[in-house]
Amino acid sequence: MAKPITKVEAPVFTEKEQQNQTLEKVLQDLSRNADGIKETIKLLQELHESGILGAINNLVEAKEDVAKIAVGQMLRPPVTNALNNAMAAAGVLTELDPEITKKLVGGLSTGLQRAEEGFRANKKVHIFDLVKLIRDPDVNRVVRFSIDLLKGLGEGLKD
Repeated sequence: MAKPITKVEAPVFTEKEQQNQTLEKVLQDLSRNADGIKETIKLLQELHESGILGAINNLVEAKEDVAKIAVGQMLRPPVTNALNNAMAAAGVLTELDPEITKKLVGGLSTGLQRAEEGFRANKKVHIFDLVKLIRDPDVNRVVRFSIDLLKGLGEGLKD
């Protein structure tokens, strides 16, 4: 009766055999992805010819210096002010009723169209025209809205 196998030895490959196996895997990958590799080579050639590839290589080589410059630029007061203003504006937008905002934007669009028509007509406005306009329900609505807006803005500016 034969002895049972208690230990399985893995085949030991020479360095040359390992290189051949690796080369075979690379060749298989190349043959499976030939179109993608051709497109990548074409892209790299275009980037090289346009000078972009060299610029990217220089940028990567100087990554620490570039990072320092980028952080330095981001910490400049105008940039931090812009970011703070953007966050404050976003905060205000989250508090607004979307239906009111939609009405305001629609009214603004219509108002700008009317203003452009009036500008092109180049007509003078007389005091009696203003008195008649205040009786117009659309104008009166905007005047009331503007007064309320100014009142609220003034209250907000107290402190």
